Amino acid sequence: MPNKTIYVSDDDLAMFARAQELSGGNLSATITAALRRYIEIEEGRREGYDEVTVKVGPGAGRKVRFTGVLLGEWGRSTSKTVETFRVFRSHKGKLVVHTERSAEHVWSGENARSEGGWRAVLQSYFTADQIWGSTQAEATLEVFDSPEQLSERIPAELYELIRPTLTQPAVEDLDI
Repeated sequence: MPNKTIYVSDDDLAMFARAQELSGGNLSATITAALRRYIEIEEGRREGYDEVTVKVGPGAGRKVRFTGVLLGEWGRSTSKTVETFRVFRSHKGKLVVHTERSAEHVWSGENARSEGGWRAVLQSYFTADQIWGSTQAEATLEVFDSPEQLSERIPAELYELIRPTLTQPAVEDLDI
C-alpha cells in the first residue's frame, strides 16, 4: 500500500487528534471518507447543485442530506393541516420528493362555529364536556427513477409546473 505524507500545521493538530479519536484510530479511513464527501459536494456545486439538508420522520425527526437542485414547490392547506411538497433533481439524476405535513389538531367544539351562531360558539368554549386531540408533524423523503413514478406521488398541479424541467439535462455543455 503506498504511503502519502500529509503535513499538518500546529494549529490543526488538535483537529487531527480528535478525528483520529472519533474514528477509533483509523485516521486514514477518516481522511479518505472526508475527501470522498468533499469531491462529491464540490463536483456537484460546480455543476449547479446545492447541498440540501431536510428533516425526515415524525415530530423533530432526523436530518438527511443530499446534493440536488430544487425543481419546484407546492403547498396546500385544509382547516386542520398544511402540506408542502418540494421536488429536487439529485446530482445522480434521481427525482427526490420531500413532503412536510403539519401537526393536525381536532377539538369537539369546532362544529359549533359553523352551526348555531355566536351562542353555540360561546357554549362550546365554556362547556365542561370537550374532546381534543392532535398528531405530530411529519416529513417524508421519497426517491424516484423516472418522471412517470414521480407523477403518481405528487399533486397533479405540481407535476404540470415542473414537467418542462424534467426533460432538460442537468448540465448542458455548449460548444461555443
